[in-house]
Amino acid sequence: MIELVSPNSEEVIGHVAEADEQDMDRAVAAARVALDEGPWGRMSPAERGVYVRRMAEELKKREPELARAWTAQVGGLASFAPIMTGGATATFGFIASLADSYAFVERRPSTQVDTALVVQEPVGVAACIAPWNAPYGILSSKVAYALVAGCTVIMKPSPETPLEAYIMAEAAEAAGIPAGVVNLVCGGRDASDHLVRNPGVDKVSFTGSTGAGKRIGEVCAGRVARCTLELGGKSAAIVRDDFPIEAAAAILGNTITIMSGQVCAMLSRAIVPKHRHDELADAIARVMQGIRIGHSEDMTTQLGPVAMKRQLERVEEYVELGRRSADLVTGGNRPAGLDKGYFIEPTLFANVDNRSRIAQEEIFGPVLCLIPAEDEEDALRIANDSNYGLNGSVLTHDVDAAYRLARRMKSGGFGQNGMKLEFGLPFGGFKQSGIGREGGVEGLAPFLETKTILL
Repeated sequence: MIELVSPNSEEVIGHVAEADEQDMDRAVAAARVALDEGPWGRMSPAERGVYVRRMAEELKKREPELARAWTAQVGGLASFAPIMTGGATATFGFIASLADSYAFVERRPSTQVDTALVVQEPVGVAACIAPWNAPYGILSSKVAYALVAGCTVIMKPSPETPLEAYIMAEAAEAAGIPAGVVNLVCGGRDASDHLVRNPGVDKVSFTGSTGAGKRIGEVCAGRVARCTLELGGKSAAIVRDDFPIEAAAAILGNTITIMSGQVCAMLSRAIVPKHRHDELADAIARVMQGIRIGHSEDMTTQLGPVAMKRQLERVEEYVELGRRSADLVTGGNRPAGLDKGYFIEPTLFANVDNRSRIAQEEIFGPVLCLIPAEDEEDALRIANDSNYGLNGSVLTHDVDAAYRLARRMKSGGFGQNGMKLEFGLPFGGFKQSGIGREGGVEGLAPFLETKTILL
């Protein structure tokens, strides 16, 4: 069994069965039969869409449970959970609508034959592997795209956050989705690696760390399986001279606390002109020192715990590294009076060297690096000097400058004046932040194969 531990209290709050390698093989076999021999693979997209919309309706009924599951398992703020959960269900509904609007069959001009058709067919059995920070939103989108495409699915949630996947499995059953089309296995690293290596899996859709993504990419390349990888980030926000210090501090100091900093697209590097560096550092420190830290069930809490003990230890290790290479302005300690639970203060390092580990490696916690730059060109060079390229931002009131910098920053997403994410549009990264895109209409393509038919 897998124990579920509350990051607020460190108490065990539940257990689920742990899948082993044999369970993974059984799930793949069930999905294979459902695809090759069952009705799912022979349904039209519109017919599949009826089932996916029904599943969306069932998930809508379960939103209060889904919100509570997120708070219980990873310490997500109860004040934010309904918003996050509702947004994920709405996205599921949008994806379901693609069953009716997407061009699965197109006639193209041809010089060789009378009728040339380009058709989109399901890639096959899809393993959908989700992380622990936003388990419902990430896993549900993968599953919705796969089902609309006509794939059968194996849901593999993180061992720390399986509850949402169980609710999704129940919603699929309630919607009448045929047996074997949606499967659930919750296992550890070895069993998950076995799933990825199973030749019956045609497609792996993975969101998680770059290290795990590299392993999945290697395995899929070895057997020429399809994969989509949405990986880590060390995203930069450039502060221009026209943007007020207090406004910049409010954005940067409060953004780093969202989901306790456990967001792949987090703006964890702030790059500021050297002559404004110290003033901005003081202003961000004041913002951070005013943030209310507490249990995630408290509706007044602004910063809850990180998700698990190993994550707290990881953040603390990076804080120690930062103390040796940069100036610790504020934070870096366990909050007073919170002896139980995985809590840490919002932390600001100033005068950070962009070549240092705290600037180059993903910390995944409420730790912000403030990096001085000589000028705008130097700021852009620093922003792009990273193995990652997931997200970016510029703080400016000049929209033309924002667009100019957006086009030159090597990142899959970019927002003016803050961390801007729109999951109805494509999402993904450059460089080691991943391969492929999720979100929007484009999120359907990785679950499809293109076939040319000449008649």
